[in-house]
Amino acid sequence: MVGPVTKLLRVPGDGATLAVEVRGEGPALLLVHGFPFDHAMWSQQLGGVIGWRSIAPDLRGAGASEVPADGYSMARYAEDLRRICTALDLQTLVCCGFSMGGYILFELLRRYPQLVRALILCDTRAEPDTPEGQHTRDEHAALAERDGLAGLADVLLPKLLGATSRARDPSLTVRVRAMVLRQPVAGVVGALRAMRDRPDSTSGLSGIRVPTLVICGAEDTVTPPALAKTMAQRIPGARYVEVEGAGHLAPLEQPERVTEAVREFLAGL
Repeated sequence: MVGPVTKLLRVPGDGATLAVEVRGEGPALLLVHGFPFDHAMWSQQLGGVIGWRSIAPDLRGAGASEVPADGYSMARYAEDLRRICTALDLQTLVCCGFSMGGYILFELLRRYPQLVRALILCDTRAEPDTPEGQHTRDEHAALAERDGLAGLADVLLPKLLGATSRARDPSLTVRVRAMVLRQPVAGVVGALRAMRDRPDSTSGLSGIRVPTLVICGAEDTVTPPALAKTMAQRIPGARYVEVEGAGHLAPLEQPERVTEAVREFLAGL
């Protein structure tokens, strides 16, 4: 059987040419990766959502996209997504964001609500960083600038993967670490500062008027299930799915269950 058509595109402009993988045919599904990763974190979902045109960019400063020295913000990331939509002649699409990808989608909703046909929020939150959280972002940025990404990976990995994944599949830790280590330091530092300074999106939750799915790993300690469930309750009509055996990286820890939840949601649109 012939697999879905895959295209690797380069979208220029606004200080950073973006690398974008497009797979399959049909209505558009945008997959926005989180920190500190690239679009490869969606590898299982890219091959598992048949009948949709899955669009997975590397954000500026990540993966194969260009790496500006500065200028990172949720607003700039959101404008990059709009630029991709323009380049692909997309008038509306389903938007799926993981962690930082969710923060970016909240900004996209504020700026270009007409682009968002439906919303999938995966292991993310609407609240801004606390002062303590902002301080931690600065510490992580200083660590990356001083020592590279190996030390930062050591700090982040225990928080990214749930206890079940760490015990059952040590190879996943190796793969996730490798994905972190291949990211450019400047892009990682830029993303940390963009997350540190991101706006509060909680007040806009009740105004979301598109079908919404909230997914959260049951063992997620970064964006805990209680927080995700509350976010879903504040979005009118939102559906909540909790993924057993997964921590913060649910799309990689339990890819079949996350893909199934996405497929079921898309089938109901």
